[in-house]
Amino acid sequence: MPKEVVLPELAESVVEGEILRWLVNEGDALQKDQPFVEVMTDKVTVELPSPLAGVLLQKLVKEGDVVPVHAPIALVAEPGEVTAPISDHKPAPAPSVQAQEERSIVEPGQVVEDDGANLSLFKPDSKPEQVKNPFSKAAPLQAVESTTVAQPRRVIAVPAARKLARELGLDIAQVPGSGPGGRVRVEDVRAYAEGKEQRAQGKAPDSGPRPSALGALPSPVQYKPPKGYEDLETRVPLRGMRRAIAQQMVASHLYTVRTLSVDEADLTELVALRERLKLEAEAQGVKLSYLPFIFKAIAVALKKFPSLNSSLDEARQEVVLKHYINIGMAVAAENGLIVPVVRDVDRKSLLQLAREIADLAEKARAGKLAPEEVSGSTFSVTNIGSIGALFSFPIINVPDAAILGVHSIQKRPVVNERDEIVVRQMMYLSLSYDHRLVDGAEAARFCKEVIRLLEKPERLFLEAL
Repeated sequence: MPKEVVLPELAESVVEGEILRWLVNEGDALQKDQPFVEVMTDKVTVELPSPLAGVLLQKLVKEGDVVPVHAPIALVAEPGEVTAPISDHKPAPAPSVQAQEERSIVEPGQVVEDDGANLSLFKPDSKPEQVKNPFSKAAPLQAVESTTVAQPRRVIAVPAARKLARELGLDIAQVPGSGPGGRVRVEDVRAYAEGKEQRAQGKAPDSGPRPSALGALPSPVQYKPPKGYEDLETRVPLRGMRRAIAQQMVASHLYTVRTLSVDEADLTELVALRERLKLEAEAQGVKLSYLPFIFKAIAVALKKFPSLNSSLDEARQEVVLKHYINIGMAVAAENGLIVPVVRDVDRKSLLQLAREIADLAEKARAGKLAPEEVSGSTFSVTNIGSIGALFSFPIINVPDAAILGVHSIQKRPVVNERDEIVVRQMMYLSLSYDHRLVDGAEAARFCKEVIRLLEKPERLFLEAL
């Protein structure tokens, strides 16, 4: 029988994907492992391979659709299999919640085979017809008896919400979701659990937060073009990279208490050191920028101020202190900003970091990053100075606790300790941090430690990591 191909769970935190482009048409022959659809998840574009050889019988979703993980996206018939007209096929019933839980990790191209009991190939009054199959000569189709089956509700929930529901002994299918498309979030599970407990005690469940003095939150602003200019605008669907960026920015705004700390560093000695080392690095095929030095200084400072290398687990109400240092770096790609992750920064040499930074940036601009290369950061850096910005207020890359903005290195007049006005290579640093996790004094001390190491870069070689 035809098989459903589902959207796989490409990474632990991925709960949905956007269908960017179908690479084959309905009725086309497929080879096993042939890329057949392009999907974007968390700003990473992935070409899914076909799980088997056969025919793409039907596309169950359209380009531009956003579908949850484990949802069917296509029907594929095996070679030589009798197939029905494409327009008559309907997707099989959604798998139960239990089945989805057991299938929590799905390899790319995993398929769900339909045993024929719940797949109606024809409308009740239709008759079998002969259909041309590219793998075999026309053969008579056998109609499958149509059966009415109660369809279980497909539950869309973030992994943390599923985990919390299991720990609390709740049926995730009973929890109303407040996220996009009814997705169940962690706070939904907590609210449902609290309401259930109140009902068990004979109390009326709390209806939620009361309106503030400002009243209920206003509805989103409905945009309308100015009168007379309606034909002078172009509308572009919020899809792909821009949609992923928008979602991440809203999450950062809603789920962090963002505060800014600003300082400046005298990088005159670092500029001179890089000039001396640059030729040696080029001899080894490495372009040495300032970022490896900055990453190293950050790694040393994070070990001294661990709250900046932490996250808040909302579900458990616990602060997670991380004993590893993975730094995300913002890269301006053609379609938008993306943040690949350099892992284990504290364990790598300057040349190793320089090589990995360059490789990841190139892959980001080419759209060739793998899902694991954009996840797992513990701290982030945005090098907005590389395109000339003097100052910025970076947005935290949740669930990180902080992000450091590094800016243009510019010659400026500075008064030294002898009250002399001298020309120095100066750079502003702007640290955005979640004030729930990091106190202002600790943020300032962290910046001072980074500055101390960058102003005397030879100290980097003395610090034990």
